[in-house]
Amino acid sequence: GVKLLLHGLCSNTTVKSLDLKGNNLRTMGAEALGKLLRQNKSIRSLILEWNSLGMWEEGFSFFCQGLGANNFLQRLDLRNNQINHQGAGELATALKQNASLQELDLRWNNIGLLGGRALLNCLHSNKTLKRLELAGNNVPSDILKAVEQAMDHNRDRQTILSETQNRTYILSKEVLSLKDEKTKQFLDLMDTIDKQREEIARSGRMSAARVSQLQEALDEQHSIMNSLKAKLQMTEAALALSEQKVHNLGELLNATKQEQTSITERHFTELQQQKQEGADREGKLLRDLSAASEKNLLLRNQEKKQDQLFQVKQDLTNTTAELKLRAVQAEERLEMEKRRFKQSLEDMESLRLKEVDHMAQHIENSERSMQDRIQRLEAIRIALEEELSQVKAAALTERGQAEEELIKVRNQARLEEQQRLEHLEEKLRLMTESRDEAQNCCLNQKQMVAEAQAKANQLSLHADGLRRRLEELQQDLNSKEEEKVTEVNKMKVALQEQIGHLQAERTAQEGLREKIAALERQLKALSSNHREALLDKEGEISMLLEKLRVKEADISRMREEEAQRASFLQNAIMAYVQGSPLGTHGSRK
Repeated sequence: GVKLLLHGLCSNTTVKSLDLKGNNLRTMGAEALGKLLRQNKSIRSLILEWNSLGMWEEGFSFFCQGLGANNFLQRLDLRNNQINHQGAGELATALKQNASLQELDLRWNNIGLLGGRALLNCLHSNKTLKRLELAGNNVPSDILKAVEQAMDHNRDRQTILSETQNRTYILSKEVLSLKDEKTKQFLDLMDTIDKQREEIARSGRMSAARVSQLQEALDEQHSIMNSLKAKLQMTEAALALSEQKVHNLGELLNATKQEQTSITERHFTELQQQKQEGADREGKLLRDLSAASEKNLLLRNQEKKQDQLFQVKQDLTNTTAELKLRAVQAEERLEMEKRRFKQSLEDMESLRLKEVDHMAQHIENSERSMQDRIQRLEAIRIALEEELSQVKAAALTERGQAEEELIKVRNQARLEEQQRLEHLEEKLRLMTESRDEAQNCCLNQKQMVAEAQAKANQLSLHADGLRRRLEELQQDLNSKEEEKVTEVNKMKVALQEQIGHLQAERTAQEGLREKIAALERQLKALSSNHREALLDKEGEISMLLEKLRVKEADISRMREEEAQRASFLQNAIMAYVQGSPLGTHGSRK
């Protein structure tokens, strides 16, 4: 049963203490115990009291071999196991190999003098055993004292080792904590440097994107200017043709000039007033644009750059929309003036009333259609702005779609305007036969030239403003780059200071290492002193043993002499008794 139990415990990893006291274990049990000690790595305490293991020499030797191979057992109780000096010798060889046993109880066995000497000799190589009980084993007192001294030496050695291990553990912890702190500080510095670099790169990218967008806006404005110049050239060519027609019709117009001068002067004054109002409004718009640009510059450091670009685009779209609305209003005013002029000329043009009415109706229909289209475009723009304000997450895709739609609408508007202009040109060609139509064409063309010149001036002013904005942006970029360079220099100085601190701490750590080396040297010196003291004590013990042997030899000699004396006395007494008359009388009888 014990064999099966110990075989099952060989692979167990939870049992820490095993008590088999008084189980009458024999050879098979001792061998099973040896196998258990070889394989098991969890048992720390083993109690085998009252089992008579010393009677079975082969099993006990196998048990001792298992004990020598074990490096986990800390306490072993072998009381009352009838262990003789041979078993003690085997235990001594096992203790020389074992490096974990701390307590061994061998009380009430038959170890004797030889077993005690064997155990004492094994203690020179075993430095882990702290407690060895040898009472009731017929071991001399000097050996017991030497064993106690060896145990005290092992205890002192263990305490010193534990203290040094604790000190080294504490110092290593402190060193590791210092290393961790320094590594954390260094990593934090590197993270801050990386973040600053990323911010610098991001700001550079955003500024480059903004500059590219502004460049695109300038290119668009240049294209618009070129288109306006082309229109001006076309209008100049049309003016040249109309002037030729006017020269042809000049003789017919001389009579009507006197009547029309007053009307033209009145219209001219009204046009000047309108131009002044337009100039005032344009000045207000320029002021609003400058204020908006200043606001954008103020909000550029607070808000995100994408929102700023979006606001700039919105401002540009709003300004373009306002300009278009003003152009439409100017056209409406011009049309109102045309109507008034037509009403004033109705008396003179009784023959062409039907044609004028037809043209007026057609113009009104075209204006209504254009107004409806403008309202639709405004509704689409408002809807797009609301959708853009609601859906900021999908701003890029919706922005692209809105821009595409706006481009399509602009293209459609341009096509419609071109068609309308072609239609009007055809009608004007038909109206060139009459002097009224020629005069109207001349006035319209002059007004278009003035408006185109005003638009060209506005666009040139806008282009100058954009150029100034680009220069300001470049100045801001230069200032930011200088600030970044100063920050990088500051970070370099801080890193150098921290490197100096780290070097100082490294020197402190080297000092700690030197202290640790000094402590280790002191420990080595103490261990050497202890060894020398042990050697001296061993020499004294050997001298005492020699003296004991001499004394034992003297005692044995004295005993032999006393035995010889006693035999001599006995022989003498016997001879005296035989030589006396009592002895002769007794022999006769």
